[in-house]
Amino acid sequence: MGDHVAEHVAENEEALPQLLGDFAPIDVWQRHMNAVFYGLRGERVRELYQTFAAADYRLGYALAADYVQRATQRQKTDPEKGTGTLTIMEWGCGNGNLAACFLDQVKALDRDATLYPRMQYVLIDASETVLDGARANAELAKHEDRVQFVQATVPDLQSFADGSIDRIFCNELWSELPTKLLLRKAGDVMEEHIRPNLKETRLIDYPDWAGLVQAFDEADIAGLKPLPAFLDDILWEREYHKIEAKDVPFRRLITDFLKLFDEELLMPVNVGAADSLKEAHRLLAPDALGFSSFDAGTADEAVLNDPEKPCYNLVGGQFSFMVNLALLEDVAKQAGGGQVTIEPQKEFVGRSLGVNVMSLMDVLASHPQLPKEPWEIDRLILKTVEAVNAGYASPYERIIDLPLSPETPEETRRELEQLLAQQAKQGVPDTVAYLAEEEVMKAAGHLEELGYDRSILQAAFLAPPQPVDYFHFRMGPDA
Repeated sequence: MGDHVAEHVAENEEALPQLLGDFAPIDVWQRHMNAVFYGLRGERVRELYQTFAAADYRLGYALAADYVQRATQRQKTDPEKGTGTLTIMEWGCGNGNLAACFLDQVKALDRDATLYPRMQYVLIDASETVLDGARANAELAKHEDRVQFVQATVPDLQSFADGSIDRIFCNELWSELPTKLLLRKAGDVMEEHIRPNLKETRLIDYPDWAGLVQAFDEADIAGLKPLPAFLDDILWEREYHKIEAKDVPFRRLITDFLKLFDEELLMPVNVGAADSLKEAHRLLAPDALGFSSFDAGTADEAVLNDPEKPCYNLVGGQFSFMVNLALLEDVAKQAGGGQVTIEPQKEFVGRSLGVNVMSLMDVLASHPQLPKEPWEIDRLILKTVEAVNAGYASPYERIIDLPLSPETPEETRRELEQLLAQQAKQGVPDTVAYLAEEEVMKAAGHLEELGYDRSILQAAFLAPPQPVDYFHFRMGPDA
């Protein structure tokens, strides 16, 4: 079959995409693609997309400040809480940067040494490749007696006892956990099914077509790694089927939730995130300091009722879903998780650190006239970083790693590579790093030379969130 497909493509310019698998619910394919993605590209995650925890320190420091403040207050209220192990869990640990920054700052803030010496920080990830990257983190290695690495899939954490955890957090995990796309039609609940096809222009690259299909179907990473990369060239067909009630957790709650919205409107239902809330409630001790998720989504019912809302993105072949925070708030309450707080992520970071913050991407978005060519955008990013670095100093040595557009003209490429080489060693680490208002306004003069407007920059620190934005979802007794 493989030789036939390759020969057919070589001889026929009108060849069509070829099937890589059968129709299945989108969450089934999401699980499969996650396994393939992390198996093939786990060590390159930061090249493909950036997260607020991968290189920046401020989210970790904010979580540490929040934890120390709450834990100290708890000890004052009940002195008996000043003994015993404090187990912190991070779900979806990535490269270990969030853990390292959190532990560094807890240790610095814990002046009486009543918290840090009692801590056990458990890093959990489904991918052994990702865990290997975290183990290799030199900053995290400084806390080796405080950390534990566990390969596990959230929410399957039965090896940990009920009520044994003091704090759980995750960053950009919910968007990667299984998510269904549901809609109501004539009284029935339907779900989206998809199936993968490989672009016709790529078929000639796989003379052993049957071997590719089998390796992909089995998520055989060893069999797929020697083959040319193909995840970005998968095309997805879709169709809709009536859902079986038994296949959906919290089905009555979800059915009632869907009735709040228009018929035949696709709704992301983050079933993996819902299960994770139930598991967090099981794991957290009665006096625990709660669960926090940081991710992109919305709690706004008007946005959820918009047929044009972005239910998911495909990044490097991996599905990343919008988080339905309104539904998850209902799930948390039904699960008995206590109070729920939903707030813009930058407000949590700013409040915890006592400064107004926004990301470098927010700074760039405030530019009155962004350039059109990708290499001109790259130049603006690097010039902006150069300007901000004059008043910015990270506690860590980080140099921004900006993949340049492949279409960049050669002369411009040399200029941009020189700009990259000149970046400060303790400078802004990536385009999503948080910047304090003072750091940006110190650079306002240089930024104005790049076309920024000082008043717009200042206003951006207080701007309301976008319809779909990064939010902090907290569940706990005192959320």
